[in-house]
Amino acid sequence: MLYGPGHVVVYGNPPFRELFGECCVGLPAAEALLDLPRAAFEMMDLVYREGRPFARWITLGGAPWRLTVAERRDPATGGVYGIAIHLVPRERD
Repeated sequence: MLYGPGHVVVYGNPPFRELFGECCVGLPAAEALLDLPRAAFEMMDLVYREGRPFARWITLGGAPWRLTVAERRDPATGGVYGIAIHLVPRERD
């Protein structure tokens, strides 16, 4: 879970923290998620700005991963306050 236009990491599940480190929570995504390609951050900005989800394949650690980014909305106002990201490695045959 990332908060605000600076995409501050406010929550990471155990696999996320294992991948990016325990210290990533509380930092802006650009400082904490250093292994993500620039295209991932551009997609985060787009989802936050446009308020609709997107998904694409990225390369992380030399392997393909599916990145899905979805907006998080305030239930009272409907305004976007953050985004959720989901990373899944492509299964190999």
